[in-house]
Amino acid sequence: MKVLILGVNGFIGSHLSEKILTETDWDIYGLDISSEKIGNVIDNPRFHFLEGDIDINKEWIEYHIKKCDVVLPLVAIATPLTYVQDPLRVFELDFEANLAIIKQAVKYRTRVIFPSTSEVYGMCTDDEFNEETSNFILGPTNKQRWIYSCCKQLLDRVLWAHGQKSGFKFSIFRPYNWLGPRLDDIESTKEGSSRVITQFIGDVIHGKPIRLVNGGLQKRCFLYIDDGIDCLLKIIENKDGACDSKIFNIGNPDNNMSIAELADEVKAIFEAHPLAKEHGFSDNIKIEKVTEEEFYGKGYQDVSFRVPSIKNAKETLGWTPKHDFKSAMKLTVDWFIQDYVKKNPGKTKQAA
Repeated sequence: MKVLILGVNGFIGSHLSEKILTETDWDIYGLDISSEKIGNVIDNPRFHFLEGDIDINKEWIEYHIKKCDVVLPLVAIATPLTYVQDPLRVFELDFEANLAIIKQAVKYRTRVIFPSTSEVYGMCTDDEFNEETSNFILGPTNKQRWIYSCCKQLLDRVLWAHGQKSGFKFSIFRPYNWLGPRLDDIESTKEGSSRVITQFIGDVIHGKPIRLVNGGLQKRCFLYIDDGIDCLLKIIENKDGACDSKIFNIGNPDNNMSIAELADEVKAIFEAHPLAKEHGFSDNIKIEKVTEEEFYGKGYQDVSFRVPSIKNAKETLGWTPKHDFKSAMKLTVDWFIQDYVKKNPGKTKQAA
């Protein structure tokens, strides 16, 4: 199999590449604007990489869509602060650029595995979000936070329509708060620009208080990256075509924790971690509450909970997540502490 991964240097793309090259005989053709996360695979003879941009390297992309068996368009802006502050940029990349890729895949009959989002369900009131029956409930137009969800939802519907019209082969997956090594760059975190776990880790290392938006009462279900990639690999493999025209929530409903509980766990791991103690990162960790407008500005709207039904993944793929909340958190925080210390030898909290 030849797999095209656009956004191969991202969190999901880099981990997926490692898994494919370790456990299969497939070839990967990858494109991204940088390569710092794929150092473990970039010299593998089955890994073919171009450092480029999906808005610029259009001929390369079209050639490889035609050449490959499956394409994963993983390029997207997925940070809430950008949804609020630069919604048109989100629309141009997350929707327009990915729509062009989907159109080419339809033209060349190349299977698409599309990364949707748990955010498409919005403020759905179901106890568990079901891929086939749950309603999508988004906020008003002046809440720009929803432009990301809207972009992803419309692309989901475009794929579904192509599947119904011509039998075009696609699968859609919806990640629920995946975490793990290489999630974000904590050395360049700005408030709201990283996902919540790396925002908290970066705050602690840089001596800033952990800030809980609206008190951190909102809940999320956290999934360790290895579990997510295991599921994604099964979707790519697609035994007997079982994943065609299917949507899969990929999350861990058992790891349903409030953001305040997440902050407490980050604090506890830092306070018990030898390297964190040695470098002063565990000293006087503070947690404080802020309003959503203080943190994100106007145009933000939060979701109180987001719990996936994973029945489709269990029944179709035989997949279940393995990592509980504490083990996923410990593995994630430990990696970031060790990576920061390795890159910044001798740096203390004060110097950070």
